[in-house]
Amino acid sequence: MSDLIQKLQWRYAAKKMDPARPVPDEKVERILEAVRLTASSSGLQPYELIVVTNPELRAQIKPHAWGQQQITDCSHLLVFAAWDNYTVERINMMFDLVNEERGFMNEGWENYRQQILATYPGRDAETNYQHAARQAYIGVGTALIAAAEEEVDSTPMEGFDPAKVDEILGLKARGLRSVVMIPLGYRAAEGDWLVNLKKVRRARSQFIVEMK
Repeated sequence: MSDLIQKLQWRYAAKKMDPARPVPDEKVERILEAVRLTASSSGLQPYELIVVTNPELRAQIKPHAWGQQQITDCSHLLVFAAWDNYTVERINMMFDLVNEERGFMNEGWENYRQQILATYPGRDAETNYQHAARQAYIGVGTALIAAAEEEVDSTPMEGFDPAKVDEILGLKARGLRSVVMIPLGYRAAEGDWLVNLKKVRRARSQFIVEMK
């Protein structure tokens, strides 16, 4: 069994975290960098990753997230916040960044820019937000795997009121909407009903379909 598979066998959605054990900065930085480097449609990275360590902000969020204790007990709270819409400015910003970093303009890349500009800004904002949110989920998966690699516990959360979280973090003013939260920390075995239970997934034959 590979190291990666062993780490994924180890990880689970921790139900209780130890507030006395902060995650070292270097581990957090590697997790964040993994998300920054992950894939997104057309390379647009249409979301931002908010790292909340402020205890007052986390205390404000908790009652709007079913009172989940991990929000205040974790070391770092990651909030994946998607663009509320695709705009000409946002699309051009990413295409221009690619050109600047690579040091030249590519005809095929510029043709693709025009194709995106002719499609995305004309759609309604909710359609564009939903598309951006799906890209954020790619980052969520990457964060979970990267955290497991660092032997840091993580708990993906959709159970919260996005409008309240957006208000607390001031996301609307930044053109963002919260999608998923991930507390990072270390499991507290005492009081975690899930920690010693067997990980259960569907068998390979029931999950993977091969069409040869």
